Amino acid sequence: MPALDRFYSCLIEVDYSKDATFSQTQIVYFCGMPQIPSDYRSPRYLFNGHIQTIIPNSFRKVPALAYERERIDTPDGDFLDLDWLRDKGERLVIISHGLEGNSDRVYVRGAAWHFQQHGWDVIAWNCRSCSGEMNNKPRFYHHGDTPDLATVINHGIAKGYKEVLLLGYSMGGSMLLKYLGEQGEEAPAEIIGGIAFSVPCNLGSSAREIEKPGKKFYGERFLKRLREKIKKKAAQFPEVLSAEGVDQIREFKTFDNRYTAPLHGFADAEDFYTQASCGPWLTSIRRPTLLVNALNDPFLPEPCYPWAEAEENPHLYFEAPHTGGHVGFTMPGNKTSWMDTRALAFAERLRK
Repeated sequence: MPALDRFYSCLIEVDYSKDATFSQTQIVYFCGMPQIPSDYRSPRYLFNGHIQTIIPNSFRKVPALAYERERIDTPDGDFLDLDWLRDKGERLVIISHGLEGNSDRVYVRGAAWHFQQHGWDVIAWNCRSCSGEMNNKPRFYHHGDTPDLATVINHGIAKGYKEVLLLGYSMGGSMLLKYLGEQGEEAPAEIIGGIAFSVPCNLGSSAREIEKPGKKFYGERFLKRLREKIKKKAAQFPEVLSAEGVDQIREFKTFDNRYTAPLHGFADAEDFYTQASCGPWLTSIRRPTLLVNALNDPFLPEPCYPWAEAEENPHLYFEAPHTGGHVGFTMPGNKTSWMDTRALAFAERLRK
């Protein structure tokens, strides 16, 4: 999309009747493009970022899906489980879930249903250990795990799709942004673009953010699940790792130092946060890519809002709604969330 086309499309998409006010900083970046204003506003009864995060992910109802599961091999002898919705079309959207998520998460199913209703085939893939069956290797997955995403992408392309869209949430968004940055101009020609919501672009700062008072319950929710996986891994590979003391871990950095980093080839937690973060790769993206991070996202501190990177890279469209929480963006009374409609609108503009 040429710069002028981007500018006018943004003006058309924003409903200024909804008190769409923006800070001076946002207006400056908007004029530089491709950072764009947003028309999203949370309903009044969801009055802060915590509620806007928790309510949609706990109580949203989406239509039932008839996934078709396919298991594929990874180059290192493990497996990935892919859940398909397909009508033998020519367009494919590949959906990547968040930390300790899976293809059955409400935000994944909602997007899969919405895209299928508009003529897209869908792969909702599950990271290693997230499909309901523990994977076969000591390692599992992480925010920068682009080789596994590449395996899924290449598998989808091999099915003959002419247009492939990448869609990701939180950790899944981090993966796809890093993948597109790593690939740069060499990204497969079939990939028409990417869309990511609620992404911790600076992983270390996000890990520290949810350790703050009033937010620790988020980290504990993730760590509870990760601790259980470590116990299973330790039973699988007692010669590789031990689960002794894992139940006493209450901070991400401690968990990542002890488990995530060594299992995935990083020196320590800080090395993992540095190398796995997608932020350094954003200026290298060469496919049209939309990143949406709500300004009141309780997971995201300031380093996770890539204003400067979006100003520098004409392929990266950064949208920062004032509200929405983390992977929330509810629209009351609708089967779809605002994320679904926003993603589809952006995707349709990319069609060849």
